[in-house]
Amino acid sequence: MCSLEKRGRVYVLTLSGEGDHRFNPSTIDNIAAALKEVQDSPDAGALVTTNEGRYFSNGLDIQWISQNPDAHLSTIRIKFENLLASFMRLGVPTIAAIRGHAAAGGFILALAHDYRFMKGDRSVLYMSELDHGMKLPRSLMAVVRSKLLPAASRDVVLGAGKFSAQTALEGRIVDSVYADSAQTLEAAISEAQKLASRGWKKSIYSELRLGVFPGVVEELDAHRDPYLFPASAKL
Repeated sequence: MCSLEKRGRVYVLTLSGEGDHRFNPSTIDNIAAALKEVQDSPDAGALVTTNEGRYFSNGLDIQWISQNPDAHLSTIRIKFENLLASFMRLGVPTIAAIRGHAAAGGFILALAHDYRFMKGDRSVLYMSELDHGMKLPRSLMAVVRSKLLPAASRDVVLGAGKFSAQTALEGRIVDSVYADSAQTLEAAISEAQKLASRGWKKSIYSELRLGVFPGVVEELDAHRDPYLFPASAKL
């Protein structure tokens, strides 16, 4: 689940607990409700998303999906793509303060933010689909392509690389790296406060973001491709 805390004009959304913060309908609905609170707040100026524990997020909840794969994959596809679109439409600057591993859908959630700050320890960013024998639907590929340079996209998707914070910084996957969890969150909140102080109009910020990353939200809204977990996938 998650918690939402307000610090001045900055909201801090924390993926709480010591688990790996996988996405199922309940967790997605919880995060979506927090985003709506931020969007509806007249005083909101920026959002920081962070985590407790060893994981930022390990992606979709495979255990929940496996209970009824056909129905649950359809449900999770719509909910997860709607959640990513909500981050892309949010009317304030967003920063992911990544204080643990971010893999698969968790990595993509981080990419949906405007900025990414990362703890420089053993944590990695990892797009695991190729190793698991799975495809990336065009909706999620649209997020990846919009946020990464071509060489980084190649290494992330076609190399299934596990990126340390320093390697991610060198590839411009993240914007900055910090020594520990506390410094990562402190830096993210400090930057968010600076952005919030600009007093930008939400509707304009959202519209400009959609212009900077054209076609991404439209692809997420279309829900074109099914999510396919082949029987041979190493889940």
